[in-house]
Amino acid sequence: MTSTVTLARNAELLPLDLGPLNPVLAELVVGLVLFGATYLILAKVILPRINRSLQQRQDAIEGGTDRAEDLREEAARLHAAYEAELAAARHEAARIRAEAHEQGAAAIAAAREEGARERDRILATGRARIEEERAAAESRLGEDVEAWARTLAERIIGEPVAVRPADRG
Repeated sequence: MTSTVTLARNAELLPLDLGPLNPVLAELVVGLVLFGATYLILAKVILPRINRSLQQRQDAIEGGTDRAEDLREEAARLHAAYEAELAAARHEAARIRAEAHEQGAAAIAAAREEGARERDRILATGRARIEEERAAAESRLGEDVEAWARTLAERIIGEPVAVRPADRG
């Protein structure tokens, strides 16, 4: 019965006839007050916290992206510097190899020249020694040949052969 009384009273306050959808004024007021309170709590307390958290996350993401981009740029600079240093080291190594090759060629040429001088000195010494030994051998051979010839002549003739002073020499 109370519902029919309430509906009649609502009909007096609200001249709308919506049938079973006609609102009860007390419920409508309580619903509006609770909706307003919920809206205020959400709008003033919860949503600012949510927005602040979302903004912090977005800042962290953008800051992380910016930091990552800065780190990429720094890595690219370091890589370029490394490549430049590596190219300079390769160039220096090539220069040192070329210099060492030149020094090696010069050392080989100097060693060949020294070897040629030593060879010429050894050959000259050897030739002089051979000439001395040949002269000594000729002299001894000459004496031996003279003695053999005299001995042979004495055997053939059967008498001693006298040595002339002009043959001695």
